[in-house]
Amino acid sequence: MKLLSLNSCYVTPDVASVTSYDSQTEVNPESVGLSLKQRDRIWQAAELLYKTGASPAISICIRKKGHIVLNRAIGHARGNGPEDTLDTPKVLATPDTRICLFSASKVVTAMLIHLLDEMGEIDLLDPISNYIPEYGVNGKRNATIYHLLAHRGGIPSLPKGTDPKLLFNPDAALDLLYKAKPIAPSGYRAAYHALTAGYILGEIIKRVTGKDCREFMAEKISIPMDMPSFNFGLAPEHREQVALNYSTGVKPIFVMDAFLRNILGGSMEDAEHYTNDPQFMDTICPAGNIFATAEQASRFFQMLLDGGRYQDKQLFDPKTIRRATIEVSKPEIDAKLLLPMRYAMGPMLGAKPVGLYGINTPNAFGHLGYTCIFCWADPDRDISASVLTTGKFLLGAGLPAILNLIATISTQCKVLAPAERRRFS
Repeated sequence: MKLLSLNSCYVTPDVASVTSYDSQTEVNPESVGLSLKQRDRIWQAAELLYKTGASPAISICIRKKGHIVLNRAIGHARGNGPEDTLDTPKVLATPDTRICLFSASKVVTAMLIHLLDEMGEIDLLDPISNYIPEYGVNGKRNATIYHLLAHRGGIPSLPKGTDPKLLFNPDAALDLLYKAKPIAPSGYRAAYHALTAGYILGEIIKRVTGKDCREFMAEKISIPMDMPSFNFGLAPEHREQVALNYSTGVKPIFVMDAFLRNILGGSMEDAEHYTNDPQFMDTICPAGNIFATAEQASRFFQMLLDGGRYQDKQLFDPKTIRRATIEVSKPEIDAKLLLPMRYAMGPMLGAKPVGLYGINTPNAFGHLGYTCIFCWADPDRDISASVLTTGKFLLGAGLPAILNLIATISTQCKVLAPAERRRFS
């Protein structure tokens, strides 16, 4: 990644030539209360994001009232990064392209934990040490599962200087977390847990069920929802369809670089290098390595929006969804992100007048993934949406463009009348 460069990918003048539609799944938007003009405005905003050169591939899926109104991809899954040339072999992105969800994976892990609570296997208010005795040392004895879900567990980061290769060794990461001292008493303040909480929650699942996250996920979500590849990591048979991640935009330096390293434990180049490694697809990273298509991510959030139901299967009690999506405290400045955040027990929440999921989205719930992946559901609009990008940028033309895309989705998918809005019983 060059220091004084936009680090953008090549953008062909013929955008249609790198666009892929799934016409068999898209319904006429007018059948669900969205005009053709409104749908096209959303797609035009996606094309504008692509034209910035900030993301080699963009995949987007939007459901309204449970029906797919957009399921499209634009760009290249591989071969068109900032360092690639016109002669580099290229693979077009399609709606079937798998993209790492990064931190949007946290909602799925959180829902597995909520399911264990629903099943009576755990209590969210129990100390973590009830299930992992070796965790309850160095001031962590009273830290609860609830604290981890709400980013209030006191262990937001791995120790400074931790080798990024630890991504490939969950057991070593857990050992560090067992020994760690919290930065503040549990529950004292919100501080985004980028990777740490995921490892502990995953270990709770393993100790309670005797199954690792991947096995439990397959049993409770992936197989019942007909999404066998929607899981932590990616099986070798699906890797021909995986998209690579690329660091793009203006390289963060000085304060911004330190800010990123404080949150993620490494640079954007580190993230590109290590998350493209097959070892990352082999391992389980509960906070950040679900690989999915945009349609699969939207399908998962649609299931939550439907009160835990998928087709004829009730995967979660509606009360579990309601509990998981209730705000845990008033908005406050997150000690790691340095932004005002609204957290539920797992999801990040939208806001009014402007939030993570656009304009006037106080009841939307979902999660961001590594700065520029958005997955969410909005009961006030009856939509479930996923915007997956392979360009990883924090500065440059991509940032206003992706914020414009999210805002366009919220403005074109109008808030419904109160009687039409989704509510969880």
